Amino acid sequence: MTARVRRDSLVTLNYRLALADDRELVSTFDLGPATLQLGNGELAATLEACLDGIAVGERHVFLLEAEQAFGAWNEHLLHRIARSALPAGVEPELHGMIEFDSGDGRKYAGAVREMDESAVLVDFNHPLAGQAVRFEFEIIDVL
Repeated sequence: MTARVRRDSLVTLNYRLALADDRELVSTFDLGPATLQLGNGELAATLEACLDGIAVGERHVFLLEAEQAFGAWNEHLLHRIARSALPAGVEPELHGMIEFDSGDGRKYAGAVREMDESAVLVDFNHPLAGQAVRFEFEIIDVL
């Protein structure tokens, strides 16, 4: 019986993530396969869902609309933050990332979209929010 991917599988695969217009974002096909533990955040949950039930040796391509992939872009995730409220030691850079501590041990990051002397505009949307993506993969092994 051929092994199939399950939600908590350790999976070896080649994968490629591209925008809907086929501009490549990341690919392991030329570099060699990746081994990922599903269910622990190594791969976005929406992409993991595409793998569920796929057998070793199969290759698939999924075209995911923005809402199916990384979600719609949400203007409510843009926040103007006073420079004095930024994490200690952080010097913001335009288009750079800033990591914040949620207070309960979790961390989250946002991209600096604008800045002036007193504040920065931070975008907490996923960088691929609002964009359709193409997710191609080939399952090599399920461990």
